[in-house]
Amino acid sequence: MLTQILTHTPRWVFALFALLVWMGARQLLAGSVSLTRVTLLPIAMTGLSFYGMLSAFGDSPLALLGWAGAATLLLLTVQRWPLPAAARFDAATRTFHLPGSAVPLALFMGIFFTKYVVGVLLAMHPELARHEGFALGIGTLYGAFSGIFAARTLRLWKLAIREDREALPAAGV
Repeated sequence: MLTQILTHTPRWVFALFALLVWMGARQLLAGSVSLTRVTLLPIAMTGLSFYGMLSAFGDSPLALLGWAGAATLLLLTVQRWPLPAAARFDAATRTFHLPGSAVPLALFMGIFFTKYVVGVLLAMHPELARHEGFALGIGTLYGAFSGIFAARTLRLWKLAIREDREALPAAGV
């Protein structure tokens, strides 16, 4: 059965998987990233998460409630966690210098495999799309991914704002 599932998977899905693995693997190593990229990547992944929930369950109130609730809860929780000590923002170049982390790879794979497995399950059992518990659970999972992405970005924006404020007096403004 696994062979049939894989052979019926469109080729672009494998390309997307490879892209996400590559992007996540790059973040295992320390590096520099622009403020724009720090902002756009989580927006794209949150959009993919929200799209995954909508494409599976439409405007199911429970799926939407699960997504919004989990996204909000995790945003409020994770944004309070401290950044790694090695995280820095260079106000002059608008660039973050970040230590390596496996979290982005785990989030990419979480969203990808959730979307893939839900797609396979709905193809095999379309009635699951109307199952309230399934919609709530999957919507909540997608929302959790979105909340973590948003919170990680918010933490970096707070660092950038703090560094910008500290750079203003030094620049004589």
